[in-house]
Formats: sequence, C-alpha cells, structure tokens
Amino acid sequence: MSASPSASDNPAAHYDVVVVGAGFAGMYLLHRLRGLGFSARVFEQGSGVGGTWYWNRYPGARCDVESMQYSYSFSEELQQEWDWSERYAPQPEILRYANHVADRFNLRPDIQFDTRVDAAAFDETSKLWSVTTCDGKPVTAKFVVLATGCLSNARTPDINGLDRFKGQVYHTGHWPHDQVDFTGLRVGVLGTGSSGIQSVPVIAEQASHLTVFQRTANFSIPARNAKLTEEERAWFRANYPEIRRVEREVARNGIYTDLPDRGALDDGDNERRARYEARWQRGGLTFMSAYNNLALDRAANDTAANFVREKIAEIVKDPETAKLLQPNSHPIGSKRICIDTDYFATFNRPNVTLVDIQRHPIEEITENAVRTTAAKYELDALVLATGFDAMTGSVAKIDIRGRDGLTLNRKWAEGPRTYLGLMSAGFPNLFIITGPGSPSVLSNMIVSIEQHVDWISDCLDYMRKRELDTMEATREAEDKWVAHVNEVAHTTLYPQANSWYMGANIPGKPRIFMPYIGGVGAYRQICDEVAAKGYEGFAMTGAARRQRAAAS
Repeated sequence: MSASPSASDNPAAHYDVVVVGAGFAGMYLLHRLRGLGFSARVFEQGSGVGGTWYWNRYPGARCDVESMQYSYSFSEELQQEWDWSERYAPQPEILRYANHVADRFNLRPDIQFDTRVDAAAFDETSKLWSVTTCDGKPVTAKFVVLATGCLSNARTPDINGLDRFKGQVYHTGHWPHDQVDFTGLRVGVLGTGSSGIQSVPVIAEQASHLTVFQRTANFSIPARNAKLTEEERAWFRANYPEIRRVEREVARNGIYTDLPDRGALDDGDNERRARYEARWQRGGLTFMSAYNNLALDRAANDTAANFVREKIAEIVKDPETAKLLQPNSHPIGSKRICIDTDYFATFNRPNVTLVDIQRHPIEEITENAVRTTAAKYELDALVLATGFDAMTGSVAKIDIRGRDGLTLNRKWAEGPRTYLGLMSAGFPNLFIITGPGSPSVLSNMIVSIEQHVDWISDCLDYMRKRELDTMEATREAEDKWVAHVNEVAHTTLYPQANSWYMGANIPGKPRIFMPYIGGVGAYRQICDEVAAKGYEGFAMTGAARRQRAAAS
C-alpha cells in the first residue's frame, strides 16, 4: 500500500490573480489581466460563460437596457462586428454574444468551469490568499477579485409545504437548459418583479390556466421591442464615441438618452402628459428621464406614477384587477422600474387569474395546490419568480476570511461596508466588481463593469511597478464612504421603497441602501481622483519595507 499523499505531494497552484465568476465582469477582467502580463485563473460555477445570462433562461428573459448599449466598449472591432438583432436582446442572443467574446479573445483556456469557490482565506505571513474550490485542489493567489455578480444568488422563498408539491417547480434564476413546455398545464407564478413580469405573458400563451400570485404591484413600462434595422445599427456604430462618453461621464445611470432640462412641475398638465405619453410610446427605462426631479421630489414623482396608473386602468378591462395591478406602496422608480411586452394586457386573457397575497397570504403549498387564506388554487407546475439575494448574496455564499480570521459575512452582518464598493477594510488584496457602495444595479451594468475592471487592472499594475505587496481600504475611508452613500441615498425617494436595493426581499437582512446613487459620472470622477492621489484611502505595504532593508 502506498503512503497517503502529503500536502507537499500536491502543491498549490499559484496565480497572480484568482477571479471568481465568468460573467461579463470576469471575462473582461481576464482580458485586461492578460494584456498586463498577470497570470490569472477564473473559477466559474456554471458550465459556460455569461453569468446571469447563463442561469436566467426563463420564458421572455431579455435585457432591460437596449442591446446596442448593453455591450462591451473596450474593443472597437467588437463594437463594429457584432450584429444585435433586436432593440432589447433576448437571453439566448446575449449568451451567444458572451460566448463570441470568450472565443474571439480566446478566454476559455484560463477559465475553469463547473468549479464553485467555497472559501478564501488571507495568510498574513505570506500575504497570499488560499482559495478552496469544490474540486479540493489547493490554489493560492496574491489577489482575489469577486466577479460574482449582483443578481446571481437566486432566492427560494420559505413557504410551508413547498417541498411537498408534486408538480414541477422552477426558479427563474435557475431555469432548466432544456425547453420547458407548459402546454395544457395549470401553472402558478409566484412573484411580480422583473422576471415575473417578463415571463407571465409567455407562459400565459401556453398554459391552460395561469394563476399569478402578487404580493406587491410593480410599475412597468412597455418595452416597444422591435427588430433593429441596419440603419439603426449603423447609426449607433457611427456615434459610439459620443454615446460611450455620455454613458460614462454624463448620464447618471450609464444609459444614453435625451437628458431633461426641467422638473415635472415646471410644465402644465397638458404639456407634462404629452411628454410622458411620448416616453410611454417610445418605451423603456428612459421613461424616468422625462424630467430631472422624478427621483428627488415626491410631488413630481406622483405625476409620473399617476400617469402609469392611468395607463394600467386603460389597458386592463376588469376594474378590480386593474386596481390590484396599480402600485401604491412606493414612488415610481424607487424600485428598479420594469419593462414589459403585453404584461398588463395579459390579465385580459380568460385563462389568467391574479391573486392578491398581500391581502390573502399563502398559508401552505399542498401536493397539488397553493392555498391562501381565501382560496385553494390547484396547479400542475409552479414558477418561483422570487428574485435574488441581491448585491451581497453571491459573496455571502463564500467563506471569506481576512485579517485575524474575520469573516466577511460577520463584518457585513449589520449591512455591507466597503470603500467605493471596491474593497472592504480588513480584507487585503480582495477586490469586488460592482459591489455594494458602487452604482452597479442602478446603472447600465456593463458601463459600471468596465469602469471597475479598468480601475482594478490599473491599480494592480501600479502596485507591481512599485513592488507593493498589499492594498487595503482603511477603516476611516470606509466609514466616510458608507456615510456618504447613505447620505446621498436619503436625498432621493429610493429609500421609501421596500426594495431589494435595501435588502427588503430577504427576511432578516439589514435594511441599508446598498448601491451608490450619486451617478455613474460622479462616481467615476471620485474613483479617478482617488487613484490620482496615490490611491487615497487605501493602505499599501511593501516597497518602504524593502527600501529600509536595503538601506540597512
């Protein structure tokens, strides 16, 4: 019998950088690191690239940012060569785009698929991170970058009896890769956030009957999706330099559109309604850009909210159903506004029922039904459109230990704390892409991803050139940034909503406004100024110690 292998028989693989996640953030970071000559390994839990677009394959899934803008800008050739087919790209097309990028830049050799990162611990002596993956092979790295995504940890609700249901149960965030056919089935959809609003019209066309269980009515704007013409694609390509400049430096949410020059109350009723009508007919997220104070002034916000409520009443024929679908619990836009294709009109179908579980909560799920306090709804299949543990959930699944064995989960128990959304004090050389405290989910995600990746890549190059070993956010800088993020948030209407921005969809999760609402351009300027001042607010070690040793 051979002796048991020792640790020395299985030495740890070492990389300059370990990246967790091969979505749009992880792929671009790998490309940048390669260009700078860093060795890197990307660990991806899924079997392919694409991140959220790999997992979210539910019926009707598509991006809510126009495809010509929800795309990489780092390669002019890529911008010019890829043909988006629709104004709002559907999930399969976005996934094809992600795979095209992976192949075009030959990224796959440095990505390890089907590999979950379970833990990462910082060794204060070696100043290296020890990374534990599900395959058990030891890995060390000088830097770890979490490119785990803001909406990648699907939330399964805690409902009595869910495990007893004999029919098929699907979660929109972990949809099967094979085609799901609801033809002839009685289907229940639980949840009316973005994934519910996108999937309901498609499922309704197949199901013999669809029951939608709604706890909170949500504002939604028609997408007005359509095929892109060659002229439209050509216009974007010719104007990309200016479009990208506006996305990065001017637009608060990183989306190119006509910017408003007045507040909602500066116009009379007829002019204001005409402006809203024009945005409604155009469709999309830019409805909230009709005026410049809709996120700041409740009276102004009410004019937009009332307009949408009136539209719902016009579309939905049954007055009681229309009333249930009209949101009244939060200002419009304080939750990420949804965009849809025929969502409200779907409730005019004879095979669709809306159930108000705010008034009549779900008591239990039986083997073949959902039972509320008012009625029992027999079902063959159940779709959980219950969202994500946003911003922090994907990070929380990893046992991350920094200085003195402190876990990131313990540090964030009262709410996430970061400096610039990039690093958290006590965790040297650990970076987060689009983390809490950055614009992230309040913006065009790819604009924010590229900004973070570029900043982190430039920072690592800066450290290497100066022979610096560690970089860490100072507690003082972190405290000031957390206070600033919350101060800015409370100048707006956003905290008035029980949204996943606040962690309100997760029982027991601390209520703190997680993204930075100060705007993409302002945030970029802050980050650039921090870097220009030698990474102000970050403590760096390495070069000074070596200089002292050389002098002695």
